[in-house]
Amino acid sequence: MPNAVDSLELLKNRLLEIQHLRDAAALLSWDQETYMPAGGGKARANQIALLQTLAHDKFVSSDIENILTQHIDITTGLTNDTTVGLDSASKAFFRETWRDFSRAKKLPSEFVTRLERECSLAQQVWTEARQENDFGKFLPNLQTIIALKHEEVEYLGYTDSPYNTLLDTYEPGATVAQLTPLFATLRKGLVSLLEKIRASPSPPDDSLLHQTYNTDQQLEFGKLVLTKMGYDFTRGRLDLSAHPFTTSFHPTDVRVTTRVFEKDLQSCLFSCIHEGGHGLYDQGLPPAHHGTPLGESLSLGIHESQSRLWENSVGRSRAFWKHFFPLLRERFPTQLKGMTVDTFYSVINAVKPSLIRVEADEVTYNLHIMLRFEIELDVIEKRVEVRDLPELWRTKMKEYLGVVPETEAEGVLQDVHWSFGAFGYFPTYTLGNLYAAMLYQKAKVDIPSLETNIAQGNLILLKDWLNNRIHSHGRKFTSEELIRQTTGQNLSAEPFLQAIRHKMQEIYGLSRQAS
Repeated sequence: MPNAVDSLELLKNRLLEIQHLRDAAALLSWDQETYMPAGGGKARANQIALLQTLAHDKFVSSDIENILTQHIDITTGLTNDTTVGLDSASKAFFRETWRDFSRAKKLPSEFVTRLERECSLAQQVWTEARQENDFGKFLPNLQTIIALKHEEVEYLGYTDSPYNTLLDTYEPGATVAQLTPLFATLRKGLVSLLEKIRASPSPPDDSLLHQTYNTDQQLEFGKLVLTKMGYDFTRGRLDLSAHPFTTSFHPTDVRVTTRVFEKDLQSCLFSCIHEGGHGLYDQGLPPAHHGTPLGESLSLGIHESQSRLWENSVGRSRAFWKHFFPLLRERFPTQLKGMTVDTFYSVINAVKPSLIRVEADEVTYNLHIMLRFEIELDVIEKRVEVRDLPELWRTKMKEYLGVVPETEAEGVLQDVHWSFGAFGYFPTYTLGNLYAAMLYQKAKVDIPSLETNIAQGNLILLKDWLNNRIHSHGRKFTSEELIRQTTGQNLSAEPFLQAIRHKMQEIYGLSRQAS
């Protein structure tokens, strides 16, 4: 029997080969979302499905199983006595690889092929259906994907709710039972705050954001901000896509996308900052561990904490705009003539319940997520029919936000996630907001000059802090462990609620008692 150190090296080499296949599939997916001609969808689906199936088959091979079972207690999923001399990172390597392996082993290869092919095809149809405002066109694909997700849950098994199994894909350890009271606390605080904001006699006028802004100049400003954040363009790209996203093939090849609208100054800017936060995480992962759990992001909730921290804690702060507003006004002198930093700060933090999640303000954003979480839970627990989703969406939008989409493109078709089978993904956005508030609160304690530096355009201090505290660990810890280790607190909605209340009290002139 090889010792644990030799097994570790052998396993690392095997995993790297598998990662090369996954990276190739990811590159094809990125191309599909950015540059692929519309007619290439079916051929691309077969290409991606083949690569992902090959990666799956190599991963669940008997060779890898033999290596793992020598050093893992399969009843607990923890390392056994053969790893006594290893450090905690090496033990985590075995533990997390076993977690991935034991899950993947339950999925037949033919199922993986069907799922990957259907998801790739569905993304193409979703794009067309959204452009044509036609949910009926996407309905058959969505029904097929949901049937496949039910099949996936049957293979993997579940405890309490089938949704837990899908949620565990994106936020390991999270459950419906955990999220329900957490979200209820958050919802109560946000609804109360929103009521006070709506009653404010002097809301900010955000009409200036919807003047005509040259799209090329918007993109150039987005690139400037990304550069200041520390996003390395020698190891990254910025492109356009229908739905902004980030993908990574290696820490030296990380790609973010945005979208730009002539009549909406915020969309391109804040999606650049948001995706830039994701990009910094991927560029900050240790290259030496690429392809292994120690070279991967911990969870989508933690990943989302990085994008939301940069977008909201930094990008919507007064300190940030003390430096960047003069630079923005240089590019758009006519549109921003006479505007002050303080006024602009209020405008970009204006609260206005809206239809589109990615354009939502900080107060209402999480209500968009809770709506999706509840719909997904109903679908996976088979309480609603897929064909009824547009009407259910409209009902919940009215209940939660007081607005109703007039088109399906603004409603049930607005997000790409369901087209690629990402049921269980949406809750990680709210978890990311909560993690972000906790992390930024701690960063300000650890770096007393942080906001002074941000006001001077120096964002690298924060990037370096996040590199050291979050990015460099890969999947060494659980999300719960990492947050507690970094902040000294358990996950809570209170830091987020405190921060957003404080901001809105100032902008909307709310009394502390009223909020």
